[in-house]
Amino acid sequence: MSERTSAEPDSDDLSAALEAILLVVDQPVDVATLAQVLDRPPRDVETALRGMRSGYDDARRGLDLREVAGGWRLYSRADFAAYVERFVLEGQQTRLTQAALETLAVVAYRQPVTRARVSAIRGVSVDAVMRTLLGRGLIEESGTDPERGGGLYRTTPFFLEKLGLVSLEDLPPIAPLLPDHTDLELDLDLDLDRAVGDRAPGHRAAPDIAAELDPEADPG
Repeated sequence: MSERTSAEPDSDDLSAALEAILLVVDQPVDVATLAQVLDRPPRDVETALRGMRSGYDDARRGLDLREVAGGWRLYSRADFAAYVERFVLEGQQTRLTQAALETLAVVAYRQPVTRARVSAIRGVSVDAVMRTLLGRGLIEESGTDPERGGGLYRTTPFFLEKLGLVSLEDLPPIAPLLPDHTDLELDLDLDLDRAVGDRAPGHRAAPDIAAELDPEADPG
C-alpha cells in the first residue's frame, strides 16, 4: 500500500477539503474529478458529499449543496433568496474599490486581454476583482486567446454608458498619466515574462509601461 501524500486529506478533513474546493468552482464538479484531486476513492468522496448535504439541510445553512448536471456545486439556499437579491441590487450602488478601478483600467486599455496578463500588469492576483467587474456588468468574456487558450475579457456597452463615452476611442490617452521609471518598466517586463510566458528572455527591450496599457501609446 502506498503512503498517503501530505496533500491527501484525512477522513476528518475530507469534508472540509471538499467544501473548500466547491466554494471556488463556477460549475458542477463530478465525483471522479474530486476523487482524483483529493487522492481518495470515489466512494468515500460521494459519501462525504451526501453527508455534507444532509448536514447543511439539517442545520438550515445558507449554503445548499446540490447534485446537478452530473456533478456537485454549492449554491445559496433558496430560503434566503430575498436577502441575496437585496444584497446584489444594493451592492450595485456601492463604489468600486481602488483595486477594481485599476483592474478595469487595464482591461479597458488592453482589451481583449487575458486575466493572466491583467494580473501580470498589476502585479497581484485579480481573480476576485475580475469577478466583481463581471458581476457589475462592466466587463464580459470575449472568446479565447488563440495562443494560450486563456479566456479574453473586454469592456461592455454598460462601461461606456457609465463613463459617458460614445466609443472606446473616446478614452483619454494613458501615456501622459504614467511616470517614466525605468526600474518600474523592467519589473513589469519581468512579471509579464514569468506570468504570461509570451516572450523569451532578451527577446526585446523592456517596453514603456504605457505601451503595456495602451497599444496606441507612443513609446517615445
